[in-house]
Amino acid sequence: MKNTNYHLHLKGYVGGCDFDRNYVDYILARNEGKPVNVLIDSLGGSLATALSIASAFRAHGDVTVHFVGMNASAATIASLGAKHISMDSSAMYLVHKCSAEFFEWGSLNADQLAEVRDNCEAAIRDLNKLDNNVANMYAGKCSKKQEALLDLMREGGWLTAAEALEWGFVDEVTQFNEEKPVLTDAVASAMAAAGMPIPNLPLDTNESLLSRFIAALTSIFKPNKVETQAEPIEVKRETSDENQEHESTETEVTNNPKEQAKSVEMKRLFKTVGAVLGIEDFAVGEDGITLSAAQIESVENALAERDKRNEELAEQVNAMKAAPAEKSNSVVETSHEQNEPSQFEGFVKTVNTAKELFNMVP
Repeated sequence: MKNTNYHLHLKGYVGGCDFDRNYVDYILARNEGKPVNVLIDSLGGSLATALSIASAFRAHGDVTVHFVGMNASAATIASLGAKHISMDSSAMYLVHKCSAEFFEWGSLNADQLAEVRDNCEAAIRDLNKLDNNVANMYAGKCSKKQEALLDLMREGGWLTAAEALEWGFVDEVTQFNEEKPVLTDAVASAMAAAGMPIPNLPLDTNESLLSRFIAALTSIFKPNKVETQAEPIEVKRETSDENQEHESTETEVTNNPKEQAKSVEMKRLFKTVGAVLGIEDFAVGEDGITLSAAQIESVENALAERDKRNEELAEQVNAMKAAPAEKSNSVVETSHEQNEPSQFEGFVKTVNTAKELFNMVP
């Protein structure tokens, strides 16, 4: 029963709250005239409850039972009313003779011992009847003689799924149906929010545009990964002549993976630095980088603006030192404004935080 939605999960002690006849009746009534799928995982319990549930399954007429884990005694009897019984390949199956609680303690005379003997003989007769009744039910399912089932019940011992199928207790043995995990938007976004590295799992192609964001985030945490069969990278080299008013452009093509990796890393770094300096792009060559006249002017303007700002701050500090201090009896809370980190500093901080969180995961 692969990929099945179960209407009933019967587990634990047969007759307990998780394996109750009243709840079985409730579910069967809600699905009258419809197929009902039941999952059973139990080591047994009350024979009375098992017989009652088997009868309810039989009366409904369209019940499919699937065994997982270790199932014994009353749990196997409860399934006998189902239309179809399947069993996980790793599950186990056990049948045995019925038993009853017995306890006697004390000092007894001859008459009292005779009474205990009579009670024991009566219990033996009842248990034999129960065994014959259960063996007859098993035989009906297995299409084998009742004597053979009684011998198996007397012997006891766990049966594998294959042995249960050979005996006829189940109609089908199923294999594990383990699907490869898929990275969903919900999981990926939660990991991204925590700054954790995104695992190398296939993305759900039916999801929203967030998957493209996750792919980009993955490339940030794995910047050194370069496909050896990647398309050739065009590297543009720009040269500037002081006596010319135009710029010449030369294009080179390389298939060397190391050169490709170096180019990718440089472009990523230059993009970050360019964003800080307000420069859109750099020209990368063998001897390093080449800046155009406009780009050099942008850098000079940025540096000049920084120097101007530093001079203004220095003048303000000197003026504050020279001015007399003001007297005040009030307490003033001041907060120091911190400079926001650059994009590159933010990236480094994100990577370090992600590594710490990743190492904390067991």
